[in-house]
Amino acid sequence: MARWTGDSKESSCQVVLGHGPRAQVSLESHSKGRQRFQRPESFENPPMYVAVMTYLGFGIVTLFGYFRDFLRAVGLEKCHIAREREEQKDFVPLYQDFENFYTRNLYMRVRDNWNRPICSLPGPVFDVMERVSPDYNWTFSLTGKTIDDVINMGSYNYLGFAENDGDFLKTVADRTQQYGLGVCSTRQEMGNLAIHEELEQLVASFLGVESSMIFGMGFATNSMNIPALVGKGCLILSDELNHTSLILGARLSGATIWVFKHNNMQSLERLLREAVCSGQPRTHRPWRKVLIMVEGIYSMEGSVVRLPDIVALKKKYKAYLYLDEAHSIGAVGPTGRGVTELFGLDPSDIDVMMGTFTKSFGAAGGYIAGKKELVDHLRSHSHSAVYASAMSPPVTEQILRAMKCIMGLDGTTVGQARVHQLAENTRYFRSRLQEMGFIIYGNDDSPVVPILLYMPGKVVAFSRAMLKRKIGVVVVGFPATPITEARARFCLSAAHTKAMLDQVKSGVSYTERVGSHPCQSNTQREWGLIATLYNQKECPVPEVLLLCSVYNNVCLY
Repeated sequence: MARWTGDSKESSCQVVLGHGPRAQVSLESHSKGRQRFQRPESFENPPMYVAVMTYLGFGIVTLFGYFRDFLRAVGLEKCHIAREREEQKDFVPLYQDFENFYTRNLYMRVRDNWNRPICSLPGPVFDVMERVSPDYNWTFSLTGKTIDDVINMGSYNYLGFAENDGDFLKTVADRTQQYGLGVCSTRQEMGNLAIHEELEQLVASFLGVESSMIFGMGFATNSMNIPALVGKGCLILSDELNHTSLILGARLSGATIWVFKHNNMQSLERLLREAVCSGQPRTHRPWRKVLIMVEGIYSMEGSVVRLPDIVALKKKYKAYLYLDEAHSIGAVGPTGRGVTELFGLDPSDIDVMMGTFTKSFGAAGGYIAGKKELVDHLRSHSHSAVYASAMSPPVTEQILRAMKCIMGLDGTTVGQARVHQLAENTRYFRSRLQEMGFIIYGNDDSPVVPILLYMPGKVVAFSRAMLKRKIGVVVVGFPATPITEARARFCLSAAHTKAMLDQVKSGVSYTERVGSHPCQSNTQREWGLIATLYNQKECPVPEVLLLCSVYNNVCLY
């Protein structure tokens, strides 16, 4: 659906893709000087029967969970989960059975798809330690064997800087010999090293802002700094798909939190208008601050923030903007400078720029950047700055090395070549999956590529089948995603070759379109896949094989 509006002075075009409440505006062009282009982004809703079958699948395993709890209560089945001792039965329960129901009866049965032990560099390929479970994933034991050269489609190694090349890492080794591994002090005491200040200056230069401050932990960069920026009497407008670190920081701040629909400008503007017109509840006093919190790339959806529209609303209603670029810095933009560069915006339009070094830079930690007054305030008021140990010297040098490489300060074009290779890999892989008929979420610029599987049994079967073909993927389901939107998430890297991506594409195709559009699936083929996976023991069944979908393969446990 397209909608055109225009006059002699200004024209704009909006193309809406997808359908339902999560359809996204994908293209915006403005004739006032600067053009802004956002690649297509869609969130296709599943057919109704898919949602029904998914709920039915969860309902059946929930019923079996209660049945198994009954067997444990009467002693017919061994209970492996932690519980109170018999002499403590009159105490207030430490372990709530109902709260652990999902973990005990659903997650534990498919736990082998997560926390797989890696025994090599997590680069474009890695080695996985083989493990077996004699009690259906309650305990694991290593066999001593490894699954070699598994293609890594799960790590956030966007630019391939998680590497062990001796020539590239020579400066890191030199810094380790000079400073050691740990600082054993906070920045305000004895832990402020020269390389810390050098990195902060380089980050500010890279982002095009006045000043920056680095932290040793990416998660804490959000959760410990937001309370230093807002508090009681302030209002936070948070995107509904924001990361847990943002949510935790907002809750710890004591500020009032209102949630707007993902990337929905009408929802955001409605809340901004209400905040300005009505003020605080009961007293109707003006809010001390109104802070909009968004991410550059949303890690579970692969979508890109509609930053130009949000900046326009922020200016219109005199609010502040907090931008989390954990997944976008280094990964998007012509030179890897994130979504501000992607949209051609002035970095000064963003009040608080946050990012992490754990992804594109192959290191650890995070940063806050912006005006000098902001950074000076955080140096004395942030819990992460005052109480946390300073960043490790070799980690600091790794970030310096990677950032200088991206900026070309090392005298090479390797960094820019990696940025361009990531963009090429992203476009190639997304286009191939779309050609195969899979439903994928997110923006065409995003290296995070979620492929929708919907049903919990598909998630389990897909992960095990892919590992059997030496492809490591991350699968995600409820409660991390909506119950009807279970998915596999591919994270692309500049270190991936076209041959690797073709092998992944072939592996996905081999699973008989496990994650394809359900309306295009062939019932007979899907039942055949269940039988194949069962015979290959990729869906082990301890007591009962649950075949609870006529149209799709829900092979639960």
